[in-house]
Amino acid sequence: FLGDYLIKTAGTLNNEREREKCLMCGIIGYIGDRDCVPILLDGLKKLEYRGYDSAGIAVMDGGTIAVRKKNGRLSELEKYVVQYPINGSAGIGHTRWATHGEPSDENAHPHTSMAGDIAVVHNGIIENHARLRAWLTAQGVAFTSQTDTEVLAHLIHHHYEGDLIKAVEKALTRVEGSYALAVMSAREPGEIIVARKDSPLVVGQGDGEQFIASDIPALLAHTRDVYFLNDRELARVTREGVEIYDEYGMTVARALFHVDWDMASAEKGGYAHFMLKEIHEEPTALRETLRPRIGANGRVDFTEIGLDDETLRNSGRIIIVACGTAYHAGLAAKYAFERTLGIPVEADIASEFRYRDPIVNPGDLIILISQSGETADTLAALRLGRSKGARILAITNVVGSTISREADAVFYTWAGPEIAVASTKAYTTQLMALSLLLIAIGRARGTLSDDRCDALLGELGQMESLAEQVLKSEPKLAHFAHLHSSIEHAYYLGRNLDYAVALEGSLKLKEISYIHSEAFPAGELKHGPIALIERGTLVVALCTQPALYEKIASNIREVRARGARVLIIARADARELIELSDEWVELPEADPLLMPMLSVIPAQLLAYYCSVERGIDVDKPRNLAKSVTVE
Repeated sequence: FLGDYLIKTAGTLNNEREREKCLMCGIIGYIGDRDCVPILLDGLKKLEYRGYDSAGIAVMDGGTIAVRKKNGRLSELEKYVVQYPINGSAGIGHTRWATHGEPSDENAHPHTSMAGDIAVVHNGIIENHARLRAWLTAQGVAFTSQTDTEVLAHLIHHHYEGDLIKAVEKALTRVEGSYALAVMSAREPGEIIVARKDSPLVVGQGDGEQFIASDIPALLAHTRDVYFLNDRELARVTREGVEIYDEYGMTVARALFHVDWDMASAEKGGYAHFMLKEIHEEPTALRETLRPRIGANGRVDFTEIGLDDETLRNSGRIIIVACGTAYHAGLAAKYAFERTLGIPVEADIASEFRYRDPIVNPGDLIILISQSGETADTLAALRLGRSKGARILAITNVVGSTISREADAVFYTWAGPEIAVASTKAYTTQLMALSLLLIAIGRARGTLSDDRCDALLGELGQMESLAEQVLKSEPKLAHFAHLHSSIEHAYYLGRNLDYAVALEGSLKLKEISYIHSEAFPAGELKHGPIALIERGTLVVALCTQPALYEKIASNIREVRARGARVLIIARADARELIELSDEWVELPEADPLLMPMLSVIPAQLLAYYCSVERGIDVDKPRNLAKSVTVE
């Protein structure tokens, strides 16, 4: 009893630590007639943004499974494969974001059974790995890594009785946690078994060949026809095709999804970094999010989304739930919605929402925002809200993602692939989606007149050109970053909608430049934060709400009096503030409710150029990955 208790306690404590830092990994697989090694390595390049602590491949090579894996960036694995070549027509690969066990050769995936006849790659967390490890050790298994994934390799080997998919099924009945995994066996070289729960996985269909990946972009060079796996489903992947099964072993019929993305959209297109390219794509992305939602009558049309006027009219209240950048978009929407709709609106961080026993009533509308549609805490919030009778609207960028499949209605932002870890165009298109939703709800509930709705919609139609105007401030911000990138601290100030944007600007700066940065409601400055201001401190002030110009001006004077260097991002009609700044970024005028779509762009550019000046890998900042697909 004491031994079991200690194992359980240790595992629980370890899981809580890992949940704080665990993000995601990338999986790739191929089976066909071609040499799989170049395909696997190329796929891993497309997935490296999902994790880049280590990488590895396992290949069916002459009747055995050959494994090559290395700590570090993918380039280290590529050099290793050149030095110790392998080849075969079936294989799996992995790029890792370290969770259980530090980045090392031993902890890199794939992991194999003791006999080396089973290989596994895995994304997710096996929460009961400590108990399973202890049990397997008692069965004589010798572990070679500190990862939770190695448990899977040994557990599948333990249950293997001549049918790999049955062994995987039995192993997964003993597993608690999340997973997307691909498994090979030297005894069944003609197939790869895949399974998923709470982590994304797609299978691409080719002509006499099949592909496996965590994300669609890794497959687009080879196929545009994919199968999405749902939670707890498994699939047997062979050269001839794909057989999908539910958790009870019953065959599942699944239609192919045809991807019509342009592969060039996943390339840098001449920009130094994906992030800069994606900032410059924001005007087009705003247009693409808006255009499909304008009906023939010139009004917002949500027929495609699955939201009718009755739902919009009768929602008891609105609860917006998201994480990180998406939460900041939701907070901006809270301010705008409450100002115009006359109904209570909450904005909540998904990881807090799910654990605070929220009061949710039948008829409430929960808006979930997630670029990837796979964010674990947001997905858990979806399921919690549904269990309490709420209607779920998802705002996401990824077609076929888990959140989009489980929501009652889905608003796709059509931002296109976003490769850089730091989100940019996803944020602005989320704001566009929320602005359209505001207009639709306001019209349905009668809290916005037809004239006001039409005026707002007309201004949204101008956002593409207005965003292009804002991008002209890039040289000024690049120069400002050159002068100030050596700072250690920065503070962002704003009121109301500007505070929501200040949070996002501060997040961008800290996550890609590693400069300590915080955002405060400007009115809270004298309640403590002003103690942090000293000579040379950088303060970025957002000033786009005319009713609050005088208030924010007072706060700017307070930090200037203490020696701060001030960058002001403001509308053109706030000229009286220019004398208070060390640098000024002028924004074109738009309705105050819509200004966050414009004011965030200079903040993104400032963060980008500070990162460049400091010599940091902009697209792959340390300790971060694109989306958090486990807790």
